Amino acid sequence: MFGNLGFTEIAILLLILVLFFGAKRIPEIGSSIGKGIKEFKRGLKSDEPQDPPANTDAAIPPAAGGAPKRLNQ
Repeated sequence: MFGNLGFTEIAILLLILVLFFGAKRIPEIGSSIGKGIKEFKRGLKSDEPQDPPANTDAAIPPAAGGAPKRLNQ
């Protein structure tokens, strides 16, 4: 499908990426994609299930006033 990309097509795609994301953001995006691929491959190779990522909601302090209120009282 995309096997016949020439230099011109690749250059146009890179130009669009630079215009859309900015030159400073592209290395961050590339490293994020690389880390995601590594984690995916590691998960495929592993026989044991991986630990889930840490719950980020736990770091949010509870609302003032103590316990949360029930909606249907």
